[in-house]
Amino acid sequence: MLRLARITLFFLMTLALPVQAGSIMLILSDKGGVYGEFSKSLEESLSGTNWNISATLLPDNPAIAGPTPDLIVTVGVEALKKAWSKGDPTPIVATLLPKLNYERIVTQARRGSPKITAIFLDQPPARQALFLRQLLPGQKQAGMLLSSETKHLYSQYRHAFANSNLTLESEESERSETLLPALNAVLGRSAFLLAIPDSTIYQRTNIKAILITAFRHQKPVIGYSPAFVNAGALAALHTTPAQIARQTADMIVSNGTNLPPPVGPTQFAIAINPTVAQALGLNIPDESAIRRAMLADREFR
Repeated sequence: MLRLARITLFFLMTLALPVQAGSIMLILSDKGGVYGEFSKSLEESLSGTNWNISATLLPDNPAIAGPTPDLIVTVGVEALKKAWSKGDPTPIVATLLPKLNYERIVTQARRGSPKITAIFLDQPPARQALFLRQLLPGQKQAGMLLSSETKHLYSQYRHAFANSNLTLESEESERSETLLPALNAVLGRSAFLLAIPDSTIYQRTNIKAILITAFRHQKPVIGYSPAFVNAGALAALHTTPAQIARQTADMIVSNGTNLPPPVGPTQFAIAINPTVAQALGLNIPDESAIRRAMLADREFR
């Protein structure tokens, strides 16, 4: 009986503990655009909590004099580079960047080892497989271009795709001279090309040639961002800056500075280029229909 009373008292004392509060320094890779959208959404999502954004910096800004923030949130690749190079012991939440960029930056030497976590832009392979199944029903052969940056991901995608009754073909390329031969080879064995973040393959100077070559094969390209879709890809599964910002706010409110391990995005959005679909003679569902089907799928849940 006495033991039960002690447990009850401890539980009540735990409930009475104040919610962790603190200040956040927000470092943006650039002003406006997706970074401005993230900043605005994060501020709105933290409204009414005990956390506040005390300062917002760009990579070329000097550090603001004043009290040290309790947490740093970086938005984009350049922002994380800035925070990491400072050697500040303040915990860091890195957002709006691919997993490959995050891993490349945090393996670089620096003074001290702060707590750090991330919310990546990369969509989980199982979610990608489900998206493709809904976007292109009946098309079973997927193709991917890989480099040394991404070839270690092949087995994850192949396994996830097999679980969705999709097969996966791939070709590797490390240089611009081998890119188009590899692309022609993989398009010859697949119904569409799935692009994933890879700075060796999908450089800004390469994307136009990749899209034109795929169109000549009459094969759609599935990108990983709205910009890719605007450039000529058929569609993309992606996560918006506002969605990442809301997930960031939830992480901060739930965990404070006791940072959890890095994670992928919990929410997603869909972009489709109807002009490309028409040019390829594809009759595909609209974004809302695909989203409803994905959310209703038992495997996805």
